[in-house]
Amino acid sequence: MKTLYVRIALTFILIAFVSAVLGLFGTNLYYQSKIRDYNEHKIRHIAEEIRSLYGRMPGLDEGDYFRHIANLGFQLYAVKADGQAEAYGSPFKRTEIDPAIVARVLDGGTYDGMIEEPHRLSVIGLFENSLRNSVGLPFDAGGQRVAVFVRPDLEQQLGEVRIIAALLLGLTFVCSIAFIFVLTRFIVKPVKQLTAATRKIAEGDYDIKLDVARRDELGNMARHFTQMAEALQKLDEMRQTFVANVSHEIQSPLTSIQGFAQAAREDEVTGEERRRYLAIIEEESRRLSLLGKQLLTLAALDKDSGAVKKTTFRLDEQIRQVVLVSEWQLREKEMAVELELPEADVTADKQLLHQVWLNLIANAIKFSERGGSVSIEMNVGREMAVTVRDNGAGIPEAELLHIFDRFYKADKARNRTRSGSGLGLSIVHKIVQVHGGTVEVRSRLGEGTAFTVRLPNS
Repeated sequence: MKTLYVRIALTFILIAFVSAVLGLFGTNLYYQSKIRDYNEHKIRHIAEEIRSLYGRMPGLDEGDYFRHIANLGFQLYAVKADGQAEAYGSPFKRTEIDPAIVARVLDGGTYDGMIEEPHRLSVIGLFENSLRNSVGLPFDAGGQRVAVFVRPDLEQQLGEVRIIAALLLGLTFVCSIAFIFVLTRFIVKPVKQLTAATRKIAEGDYDIKLDVARRDELGNMARHFTQMAEALQKLDEMRQTFVANVSHEIQSPLTSIQGFAQAAREDEVTGEERRRYLAIIEEESRRLSLLGKQLLTLAALDKDSGAVKKTTFRLDEQIRQVVLVSEWQLREKEMAVELELPEADVTADKQLLHQVWLNLIANAIKFSERGGSVSIEMNVGREMAVTVRDNGAGIPEAELLHIFDRFYKADKARNRTRSGSGLGLSIVHKIVQVHGGTVEVRSRLGEGTAFTVRLPNS
């Protein structure tokens, strides 16, 4: 399987090759439209000057004259009327030419090879050492007509330039290939680091180091990947903490149930003690049942928070019903309730919101002193705001940021009768969140706590 490094390198090489081919065709089009006719005209003018110069020196041997002209950097090919031909200067690699062309030149016509017999790639044909790439003119020499074909000797005129150009192009191509392989390694290096980081995360190691200082797409990818790794690490830590907390919350009542069940089986236990032990077992069983229900609620909300069953109902009536359900708790602690609930309809999941008010009111009662009070106030405007306020001991400011965390208990010193699972406020926060609302908390030590639930007004 080809690696990304090889793929990118081969892609760059292919791009260079295709670019060279396209450049060649583009140059050929430019040569055909702008340079070819001009070049042919220039060579014909040179040939005419060679013929004119020969006409000004009568009696000069044409062979010596053609050899001197060839020494100036030209290739000549002279064909007499009887078909005898002789080349001057560097030999042509191809001397095949149509006899009709020779006859035409002998009759006083001309021959423009690059125009009359063009190549598919004329710019390459320019360098072809062939008679078809020459200009033919009639010469009168020694009392007879001679067809002379003239072509610049590019090997002699541009030999060094051609070598330099070929060397330049060759070295450019070789250096380009070398730089492609070297620079591609630098391009692929961050991707390899990301691959290694992905492997580490898959193995549970979130301690990764990537180059986040880059200001390009790879830098953005590295920064986002690092943020994702940090989020996954926090999620994994939360998962481990969640499992540990669940295990602890389950283990504690199970241990109590087991201990008091064994104690109740002893023969020495009196009837009154047995009833007390059974009451504790019953209470611990309720705690386990409540914990199970709370965990199921959170799991359902986490899995599909959009599966709330919304209906329209009177919110003030629902809150009054929750207060009635909590009446025995209020009487037990001799607490007063102040209600300010104007009539208001809300579109929400009735069962889930019932849990919100039940949790908040139960907490207000639980953490207030005997003889205290609970006030519930609702304001209706662009949003519906319900505030549940108590005059209990309050929550330390440093712990307000964590009270919605799962299994978090602000008062670590609470006794069994006042402590819970630490999931109630997490459920409240999640239910309000899936309804598009917010939960705010304000608290001062010694003065009490106020929870405000804000819901969209439908």
